[in-house]
Amino acid sequence: MAAVLIVVELIDTVMNGRLDAHGISPRSWSGLVGILWAPFLHADFAHLIGNLLPGVVLAYFVVLSGHAIAVTAIVWVTSGLGVWLIAPSDSITIGASGIVFGWLAFLIVRGVFNRDVWQVLGGIVVLVVYGGILWGALPGTAGVSWQGHLFGAIGGVLAASVTARDRPGAPAIDQGGFR
Repeated sequence: MAAVLIVVELIDTVMNGRLDAHGISPRSWSGLVGILWAPFLHADFAHLIGNLLPGVVLAYFVVLSGHAIAVTAIVWVTSGLGVWLIAPSDSITIGASGIVFGWLAFLIVRGVFNRDVWQVLGGIVVLVVYGGILWGALPGTAGVSWQGHLFGAIGGVLAASVTARDRPGAPAIDQGGFR
């Protein structure tokens, strides 16, 4: 996947950035299609590398979780729809950072949903190493889609909830209460 992102950015560079227009254009029907393409598009190689370095590491651990496809799909759609709904109407959002934020949030909280002490400890390590980037989910830096970061993180928490495994002996809510 990293190679695909690099090739797309090479093509975009040769095309003088014209592919970037296919990102998420808020509240427009064509902008919905941008949800599919935005993570493949980056403003330049610095933007791409800024997403690739943490992305490759976090992706590795998401793959180890056994839920990489489901987690990525949930995060991708949640981040994209969040941007489409609340980003400024005169903007186009590109980049894979929403997915990176989603993977980060997933890895931080999945142990809580799975009630697994080792995953919680792993989440703490991930938080210590990469937690500083979570400040990017707050408004403040011009040209940075805090909306994509915020909704990516929300998608990561949602993915952790959806993919949580049933633990033997753990109480489960049934229509009649706990079983």
